Amino acid sequence: MKSFLNDYSIWLTENENPVLQNVRRETNLKVLMPRMLSGHFQGVLLEMISKMIKPKSILELGTFTGYSAICLAKGLSSNGKLHTIEFNDELEIFIKKNIKKSGLENKIKYYIGDALEIIPDFTFQFDLVFIDADKRSYLKYYYAVFDKVAPNGFIIVDNVFWDGKVLEEIKKNDLYTKGVVEFNNFIKNDDRVEKITLPIRDGLMILRKK
Repeated sequence: MKSFLNDYSIWLTENENPVLQNVRRETNLKVLMPRMLSGHFQGVLLEMISKMIKPKSILELGTFTGYSAICLAKGLSSNGKLHTIEFNDELEIFIKKNIKKSGLENKIKYYIGDALEIIPDFTFQFDLVFIDADKRSYLKYYYAVFDKVAPNGFIIVDNVFWDGKVLEEIKKNDLYTKGVVEFNNFIKNDDRVEKITLPIRDGLMILRKK
């Protein structure tokens, strides 16, 4: 039943944009760990949320090959800008090419480097932040971006289920699961934000800064 409902949900969802379809196919063919891509169903959700908010500024941590950046940028206000940061410099060629193909190069600015070093240089606030980078640093990312999120702004966090490992005993050297669990536990008790977690893909958390 669960598999059927998932397939039916996708069937009822907006068809995948041809540009995004190409990004997904190329990522699966040419990039290691293609499952890191947001993908069609989650991508449509991110686009829909962005269109609801109509943000002037978006920050994304973890560009990968640009799929989610393109989805989020579609909801920007007329003069809006999305800033996306990717640590892996080997992905730059894919990011640059995919953003250009999307026709949104004037709305998306990408950075290659450590997000924790880049974030402090931003002197403006963000209406929407999407965190989908190194799971070991989730809480550090949250600390870094929180004061740069506008009041009533939103933070979306991917992979908060981490393949169900958040419900298992954490292995001693599993720093990724530890990072996600520490983040989830902190958010549960952070009364500065309203929160909801959706059982979509690998768990998608949505926060609203009060």
